Amino acid sequence: MSRYDHLDESVVRVRPSRRGSRPRTKERPAHDDAQEARVIGVDRGRYTTRLEDRQVTAMRARELGRKSIVVGDRVGLVGDTSGGPDALARIVRVLPRSSVLRRSADDTDRVERVIVANADQMVIVTALADPEPRPRMIDRCLVAAYDAGLDPLLVLTKADLASPKALLEIYRPLDVPYVVTRLDPTGTRDAEGVEEVLGHLRDRVSVFVGHSGVGKSTLVNALVPDANRATGVVNVVTGRGRHTSTNAVALEVPDGGWVVDTPGVRSFGLGHVDPGSFIEHFPDLAAGTAGCPRSCSHDEPDCALDAWVAAGRAGPSGEVRLESLRRLLRSRTGDGSDA
Repeated sequence: MSRYDHLDESVVRVRPSRRGSRPRTKERPAHDDAQEARVIGVDRGRYTTRLEDRQVTAMRARELGRKSIVVGDRVGLVGDTSGGPDALARIVRVLPRSSVLRRSADDTDRVERVIVANADQMVIVTALADPEPRPRMIDRCLVAAYDAGLDPLLVLTKADLASPKALLEIYRPLDVPYVVTRLDPTGTRDAEGVEEVLGHLRDRVSVFVGHSGVGKSTLVNALVPDANRATGVVNVVTGRGRHTSTNAVALEVPDGGWVVDTPGVRSFGLGHVDPGSFIEHFPDLAAGTAGCPRSCSHDEPDCALDAWVAAGRAGPSGEVRLESLRRLLRSRTGDGSDA
C-alpha cells in the first residue's frame, strides 16, 4: 500500500467498529425488586430517603428523564440501599401522589413549583407580633391548601407579645382549627401549645409554611427534639438577615407522623390556581354570590357580596375577608398588588 493511498478516492478504507455486536433495546428493566422509600431531602441532584429504619442516599435513574422528585415523594430504590456513608442507590420509579402542594413565583407566573408531595395537612405558622400578622398571606395559604386538598391548621406564635383575639376573629366563620403557642428561643417541648400541636400532627404528613422570622424553625425544634433546625433573626421591614430554613426537609415526629419544614417565604404565588375558583375557598362569602349578576367577577359595582357583607352575613370580619378576596382577584388581572 502506497503512502499516497489516502489521496486516492478509489481506495476505501473502513474503520473497524469498536462497539459490541449486542443489539440495543428500548426495553427497560422492570425493577420488581425495588424497595419503597420516602424522599426526606433534596440537595443538588442527591436525594435523601428513609427506607425502613435507615437513611439512604440516592440519585435519579436515567430512565426517569426529567420527572420531578420532591420531598414527600414515595419512590422505588434499587442498588446499594445499605445506608452506608459511601452507599448510593438509584431511584427507578416515583409512585402516584395522593396530593401535591404547589406555589408559583408570583400571581402572573403560570409556571408552578411543587413544594411537597403526599402531604395531608398544611400548618400555617404566623407570629402575632414581630413580624405583625398578615391575614392576606394566611388567605393565600388557605387557598393553596384547599386547592391541594390539604386540611389547614393555623398555629399562632409569640403569644407573649400580643393577643390572638383579633386575628382569630377574622377566621372564626371558617372554623379553621388553631393553636396558640408561647415558645422560648430554645424551643422546648413543654412550652405552651406544643403538645396541642403534636396532637394535630400525629400519624399525618404536615407541611409547615410561613414568613421568615415567625418562629417556624423554633417550633419545629420543639416538635422534633433532634431536628436541629437553624434559627435566627430576620429584619421584619426589609426581609434581610439570617433566613433560617433554606430547603425543604421532612422530619419524623417521635409520637408518629412527619413534619415537612419549608423555607420562609415573603409571598405565596397562586398563578397555578384558577381565579374562578377563588370564591370557593372563601366559604364565608361564597353563599353571598347567589344574587350576583351573570359572569360577575366579584369585584364590580353590582356584585352582591357588598350587600351580603353589609348585612353581617359574613361575620364581623366580612369586610376584611371581602377585600382580601378582591385583592387576590386583582393580583391575577394585574389591576393591583397583594402582599
